[in-house]
Amino acid sequence: MNAQFSKPKGFGEILDHTFRLSKNHFKDFFFVFLILLGPVYLLQALVELASGISFFRTAGSGETWFDGVINSFSGEVATEAGQGMNLGTELGTGLVGLIGTILMPIAQAAILFTLNHMRKNEEYSVKQVIKQAFSRFWPIIGSSILFGLIVFVLVIVPIIIVTFAGVFGSAFMDTGAGIVITMIILLLVFALVVAYLLTRWSFYLGAAAIEHDAPGIGRSWSLTRKRTLTLVGLYIVFALIIGIVSTAFEFTFGLVLGNSVLYGMIVNVVSLFTSMLFAVGFGVMFLDLRTRHDADDLKEMIDDYHTI
Repeated sequence: MNAQFSKPKGFGEILDHTFRLSKNHFKDFFFVFLILLGPVYLLQALVELASGISFFRTAGSGETWFDGVINSFSGEVATEAGQGMNLGTELGTGLVGLIGTILMPIAQAAILFTLNHMRKNEEYSVKQVIKQAFSRFWPIIGSSILFGLIVFVLVIVPIIIVTFAGVFGSAFMDTGAGIVITMIILLLVFALVVAYLLTRWSFYLGAAAIEHDAPGIGRSWSLTRKRTLTLVGLYIVFALIIGIVSTAFEFTFGLVLGNSVLYGMIVNVVSLFTSMLFAVGFGVMFLDLRTRHDADDLKEMIDDYHTI
């Protein structure tokens, strides 16, 4: 058993372990995402080229250079194929998005298998962990669909409730400020509830892939007991890191290249890196939860034995 994985970790230790693993095993982790999602992004670039989007630089209409750059992202670019994307291009883009959505959890599962091999001090290869991930294809996809439906319900229901509260509140409140404050409070309450529930259920993927426990929702709920606030904090940190890195690259290259095919390829490469980083962090958190949970179960068994 690898000592780095064998003991429970605190907030900072999980971040430190994630960054060290990402640095020391960058080639293996990145190749997993490149092999699985690289062809998808290449296909996306071909679809964009077929739609008439310029490869190197795209600029829309506008009085200034900056207006042209902004308009290139709003679709106001004249191409040989005509204004906008035709039906075939839209279908192609939708197909690429669907394939990417399917392969993303498979790539994350492959990272989980890689980390699990490291935890056990076992030899592994990129090909091996990808095959292991695909061996759990249907449980992973089925569990991901279920989790996606849960996310949809948890997001759409509060929106509906807040909207109705605003509509009915306007009939009983004289000031618009009171309605706005009420809606803000409701949104904050729902946001906290949604964040709590999604965090408790979010580790379904590890259970479905590593533990063969699909859909893994119940297992995730059990693993995250007493660790919810820490996990929410870790998710926020990873989201901030990914958001800052992505925004920096998108803004910098967007100003130079506009909404061109090359710009899209650069953004997708950055997305591979940030997705890889999150997958490693997710895997470290999941394995840490397993270590803590198994230790707690062992303590309970020992306490029960002494009681008897």
